[in-house]
Amino acid sequence: MDLTWLSAIIVGAGCLALGYCIGTRRRFYLFVSARASKENAVVHGNKKNKAKESLEIEKLADILEDFKMVLVVRNDLKMGKGKIAAQCSHATLGLYKKVLHRAPKALNRWENCAQPKVVLKIESEEEMLLLQERAKSLKLPTHITIDAGRTQIAPNSRTVMAILGPVEVVDDVTGELKLCSHFSN
Repeated sequence: MDLTWLSAIIVGAGCLALGYCIGTRRRFYLFVSARASKENAVVHGNKKNKAKESLEIEKLADILEDFKMVLVVRNDLKMGKGKIAAQCSHATLGLYKKVLHRAPKALNRWENCAQPKVVLKIESEEEMLLLQERAKSLKLPTHITIDAGRTQIAPNSRTVMAILGPVEVVDDVTGELKLCSHFSN
């Protein structure tokens, strides 16, 4: 195994672990904050807003079996292997957190399929945003990672988009894209 490949995996795993730690702390903060807001709303006589509705793919999880996640990497940013691995980890975790409470059946279906992930490339931010609109029109959840700009690329750059859903529907959105070959020898 090539040493750069191994280092990319280690960096990606580290970023995923860091994201998990940050996410669990933030979830606790959000829980405390939501509880305080709820108590404040009761005191002021306000009704609590209805929770976000479940996502459409929740219904598809009942009738379709094969689910996958596709990670679409912007090729024009010329990110290094480690940067791509980290950004893919951020995108995966971001989409997972988005879908966790709004479509748990869909998430379970994906997990039961061995959590397949495919990394594809796209040539520009504009193409990525058009692809996101296409996914949204098919009611697929997406998450775009926006980089802080501390290392290789400009701040607020959209780096990777994650899409989750039934294989056939996801392929309808991403089927024309090519595999991201940054990790090939």
